[in-house]
Amino acid sequence: MTEPVTVAVDANGADLGPAEVAAGAAIAAERGTRVLLFGPAAELSDVPDGVTVVDAPVSIAKAAEAVMAVRSTPDASIVRMTKAVAAGEADAFVCGGSTGAAVAAALFNVKRARGIFRPALALPLPIPGAHVTLLDVGANVEVRPEHLVQFAFMGAAFARGVLGVERPRVALLSNGEEPTKGTPDVLEAHGQLAERAADAPDLEFVGNIEGTMLTEGAADVVVTDGFTGNVALKLIEGVSQTLFRAIRDVAEASPRAKAGGLLMRGSLRGLRDDLDPEAAGGAYVLGLRKIGIVHHGRFSRYGISQAISVAERAARERVVERTQEALELAGALRTSPSETPANVGSSS
Repeated sequence: MTEPVTVAVDANGADLGPAEVAAGAAIAAERGTRVLLFGPAAELSDVPDGVTVVDAPVSIAKAAEAVMAVRSTPDASIVRMTKAVAAGEADAFVCGGSTGAAVAAALFNVKRARGIFRPALALPLPIPGAHVTLLDVGANVEVRPEHLVQFAFMGAAFARGVLGVERPRVALLSNGEEPTKGTPDVLEAHGQLAERAADAPDLEFVGNIEGTMLTEGAADVVVTDGFTGNVALKLIEGVSQTLFRAIRDVAEASPRAKAGGLLMRGSLRGLRDDLDPEAAGGAYVLGLRKIGIVHHGRFSRYGISQAISVAERAARERVVERTQEALELAGALRTSPSETPANVGSSS
């Protein structure tokens, strides 16, 4: 893609409000990305060149029933954003807040790519010195074995195209490394992946990994259902936050500790930046006809600008097309009747 990339952004749903989203869009625009910003125009009046505001004040980010809200609220900002992407007015979308609303709106409007069972949320984990992509992290509470197989090939295509991992090592998240460990769905997916990956030139299936291995870089792509993936993700985030608070408390416990803390300040700041979830920009919605990014609602303007930038890069690197090619080559595309958006669960 040589033309400038346009990213549609939902300004509603972020914890810090639409103005913070607009500030993130401004940062991305300074980097050369065109932004189509959907939200309350009264709160988004001061935007720079490269950012176009579409007045869309209605938000369904807090709706309890995401699918029903998307169906019944066509003027919601997140619905209008995904319709703009479907119409070709933008090349990708970015939104925060409700994962359920984002996935439902994308399914109704952007649509699944050919042969895809369900989209999956793929997130590069903030692990120093390693590229580890976890999927699904919240789009599908329950999955079947064939879904996990598709997630594996989608994740591998993403790792190659976006993260530059030449031949990604793919694993299933389970309660043991042995191929006999796991739920019946994991066991069946293990067998299917072992068979289909045997002749796949673009990925290496390394079997099962346990939760303790997730942060060790034992695999480049780790596959699981959206319920387990979301729990694992929140646990990693919680442990990281607790660890940094503990380090800070120890560094301030005494004059000697404070002196040592000053000497280590630069190194600790670098580690904090490596573990910052905002740096990754959010989770990629894989399996759609266009790329989408769902970021955490609490992100600041920095994280939102990162989300817009990674959406731009994914569109430019043809992640959707590369994923389709990998799935077709592996024979992992759906041949059964399509499922409805109502089958997609959400955790955010």
